[in-house]
Amino acid sequence: MANTTENANLCGLNRKDFQTTLNGKKTDLFILRNRKGYEVAVTNYGGAIVAIMVPDKNGQVANVIQGHSSIEDAINDSAPYKSTIIGRFGNRIAKGQFVLNGKEYQLAVNNGPNALHGGPTGFHARVWDAKQMGPRSLALNYTSSYGEEGFTGECRITVEYTFTDDNELVIEYLATTNKRTIINLTHHAYFSLTGIANPTPVVNQQLCEVNADFFLPIDDTCIPTGEILKVAGTPFDFRTPKALGQDIDADNEQIKNGCGYDHCFVLNKKEEGELSFAARLTEPESGRTLEVYTTEPGMQLYTDNWGDGDTGQNGATFPKRSAVCFECQHFPDSPNRPYFPTVVLHPGRQYKQKTVYRFGTV
Repeated sequence: MANTTENANLCGLNRKDFQTTLNGKKTDLFILRNRKGYEVAVTNYGGAIVAIMVPDKNGQVANVIQGHSSIEDAINDSAPYKSTIIGRFGNRIAKGQFVLNGKEYQLAVNNGPNALHGGPTGFHARVWDAKQMGPRSLALNYTSSYGEEGFTGECRITVEYTFTDDNELVIEYLATTNKRTIINLTHHAYFSLTGIANPTPVVNQQLCEVNADFFLPIDDTCIPTGEILKVAGTPFDFRTPKALGQDIDADNEQIKNGCGYDHCFVLNKKEEGELSFAARLTEPESGRTLEVYTTEPGMQLYTDNWGDGDTGQNGATFPKRSAVCFECQHFPDSPNRPYFPTVVLHPGRQYKQKTVYRFGTV
């Protein structure tokens, strides 16, 4: 189905501003609209979500995700992973090194001494083949070639976005490979439930709940130490809702290592791979809520600790800690931790995961 949107949309974005050709592939803007009239806007450059238009408790609609007004802004953003698909390996790998099939691989080191988010030209910086399958669904496809960013195996990836009539953004991932490889896909959506503005308010007053009894502590380069610690008695205990700002600057080594929250939580699961509740965020003033459900074993909670006031849609600015990310994924540095859930994908098998972001009000 052709994308017929021009400017008749809630987000006010212009489709033509997202149209260009990069390396022979065309970029575009796609609007997903549910029967209630609310919207999600996605570009096939990096699978970036550039708008999520949902109401507050009074019915006032605002954009609750940080993104861009044009393809040029997306390409040149100082925060290149903002609200994009992340792969081939989300999060960090220590020193960019891992061993697979008895062979050592070296990835680009792009975050201190470590590899981050699939490298400088990872999935966030690729033009995906897009097919809109109706008013509420978009399929993105990408083939990651053998050796791309140092990874072995050719990988074929499909990421499908669906915006339901219950204001749920459903993201489903599917991948296959022709040779054993590692894979850890996620979406790096930067959520600002107050609605983006100039400046976008910080998230300190937002109430956060995370369904996790354990988390992964990190060293001073944000690599897991290998321990799996209880959240009880630490700033990482979100088992009952609390304000993000309550402990975000606590005198705590883990908080200091992450410059706030930048940690993977071990989600409580009854069985591996089940779609279950991961997190809830409530913005008290607007009454907006976000619930997260995922099949993944982990979720990185990131409080935008490195935001620097860069600009986004319609003149909005994004200061430090003006967004929250719930990156559902396998654990960081898993290739080097054999007791973490495996991230190895074999030929003839499928990588599958599903994450649901459900928007509501209280």
